[in-house]
Amino acid sequence: MGVLNVTPDSFSDGGRYLSREDALAHAHAMWRRGADIIDVGGESTRPGSMRVDAETEKARVLPIVRALAADGLALSVDTTRAAVAAAAIEAGAQVINDVSGGLADPDMARVAADTGVPWVLMHWRGHSKDMNSLAAYTDVVAEVRAELSARADAALSAGVAEDAIVLDPGLGFAKHAEQNWALLHQLDAILSLGFPVLVGASRKRFLGRLLADGEGEPRPPSGREVATAAVTALAAEAGAWGVRVHDVGASLDAVRVAAAWRRGVD
Repeated sequence: MGVLNVTPDSFSDGGRYLSREDALAHAHAMWRRGADIIDVGGESTRPGSMRVDAETEKARVLPIVRALAADGLALSVDTTRAAVAAAAIEAGAQVINDVSGGLADPDMARVAADTGVPWVLMHWRGHSKDMNSLAAYTDVVAEVRAELSARADAALSAGVAEDAIVLDPGLGFAKHAEQNWALLHQLDAILSLGFPVLVGASRKRFLGRLLADGEGEPRPPSGREVATAAVTALAAEAGAWGVRVHDVGASLDAVRVAAAWRRGVD
């Protein structure tokens, strides 16, 4: 899943793809490199970010979705709003990527059920401005697993097909670095719920902290691609359904190397 942020304030690439021309060019570049899905988002979910209104989000996302869908690209819409998801699906998106797991907008389950598109349910405890204060766990793996299981059960009860549900442990969302690593280390606990699992670690802060310099300064997002590719290879080996990444090429290369290593042949 290649990330296309049409926002001015996303943590890694905010503002780079605000213009229609830049957004379309970047999406096509990721598609040519081998992305299976282009994930279009019009609202930043970086820690501490403030929300935009629904009309602003639609104005950013819908023209891009229409243009890319007309070109034959497979698209997901990264949104927590049912109205934005419904409009994006009508415009040609084929997947809902909901970082709130359906909690931010109770109507999202109806949209997912009515349209029948895959729905990514991410583990979430609150909006970006509050998430750092919500990272309190006794056992992060057990609690994230239980909360994701509850979201899947709620989706099924709302009429969403079982084979349309994808789970995401929500790395970096209401989680500190050590909690992210615990979830990756025990990814099998999330996989054991029986649903496809999406991993979104690309360029995130916990990777920057791991790669901090001698002064303890975290490595900036632009220097986290090798670490992201390593997470991708390990997630694939663990059995993840997919990864959400900024640099599609690096992650695909990592998966191909890991697969050749496992098979013993190229």
